[in-house]
Amino acid sequence: MDLLDLIDLIQALTDGVLFGTTYALIGIGFTLIFGVMHKINLSYAAASIGAAYLSLVLVNLVPAPIVYLGAALAGGVLGWLIYLICFRFIPLENPLATLMSTVGMLLAIEELISHLTLGMPQNYPALFANSNLEFGSFFLRGDLLFIFFLGCAAMFALTMLLKRTKLGLATRAVAQQATAAQLCGMSVSATNGATFVIAGLLGGIAGSMAGAAIGVLSPLMAMPLTVKGLVVTVIGGLGSIPGAIIAGLMVGGAENLFQFLRGVSERDIYVMLLLFVFLTLKPGGLFAAPGGRD
Repeated sequence: MDLLDLIDLIQALTDGVLFGTTYALIGIGFTLIFGVMHKINLSYAAASIGAAYLSLVLVNLVPAPIVYLGAALAGGVLGWLIYLICFRFIPLENPLATLMSTVGMLLAIEELISHLTLGMPQNYPALFANSNLEFGSFFLRGDLLFIFFLGCAAMFALTMLLKRTKLGLATRAVAQQATAAQLCGMSVSATNGATFVIAGLLGGIAGSMAGAAIGVLSPLMAMPLTVKGLVVTVIGGLGSIPGAIIAGLMVGGAENLFQFLRGVSERDIYVMLLLFVFLTLKPGGLFAAPGGRD
């Protein structure tokens, strides 16, 4: 491998890691909901893309950063609606009922987007798209750097929320032992709803970041983001936020590396093989939850 090929390889890996912040946020959303309710919300990534679509109403009215903020707020609203429709009034002791309700919501969001946009991709605003940091033949894309730092800021804000606020204390208490938290005066349903709103805010940011990195939004983005988010959640370890962050960056880098080496048609095959390797060698993920009684 000559020097130019090596630089291209490093370039592909770096771009993938930066974009992997989006996967990390999607994985965190899955992890938050699973950690608190021990349920999988399969409509989460579709709702994230839906939130980005909703923010398009602001594109011609406000600057791009406000559009991203609008996507986050729309994601929070969609998160609350999904909790209300798919979880609040469905018996939680029946895991299949909630799982299938979120599958239905995923399909409903995809179909609604397809009908409203006639299935046509929509342009999405990006910041710093033409501002790259160049180091000879190697460069860092300005838009991906912005996405990376925005994702890091969102992860830091989430960490502070969970560790320094009463809502964060309630979330961790319900996640550890819902009955004991209720005996201490905490509302389990209110905490669960707030968790969906927080996850929705992160999802809205992730959806807008994906649209900004690619330059367009498409209904076809929902299913790949769902799959990658679940892969990140499993590799990181169910219920582990640090695991979701590391796994998101890892999957993003591996995906772009596989695309560079084998082409876009085989890229997802190798990502799935990476998942199978982890399920075989480390089934609990990077940060497996400790066994036994809490």
